[in-house]
Amino acid sequence: MSNNTQHFNSADFQSQVIDSKVPVLVDFWAPWCGPCRVLGPTIDEVADQFDGRVKVGKVNVDENPDLGQTYQVRSIPTVLVFQDGKVVAQLVGAQPASQYASELEKALANTPAT
Repeated sequence: MSNNTQHFNSADFQSQVIDSKVPVLVDFWAPWCGPCRVLGPTIDEVADQFDGRVKVGKVNVDENPDLGQTYQVRSIPTVLVFQDGKVVAQLVGAQPASQYASELEKALANTPAT
């Protein structure tokens, strides 16, 4: 796993994701999910590509079922992009890195400079 990929949980989700000043890509996954494991290196690639500009992390839905329920995650992997505390993109199933990068670029384009 990339050093740039974080792990979010119920205790830190508000501070790390909702209150973030930069866009956040969150991969909702579980260790038993084959497609989730296949997606892992792609998420790490995106985290490395956007290092310093966005946050990229994972939520284990088995360990944090409340977050999966709150964001209506019906199947995994589901990747959500948050901006200003709101979901601005949802991608279900494994996608190519370019698709995640495109959604993050859109979010960055709509983020005011600090």
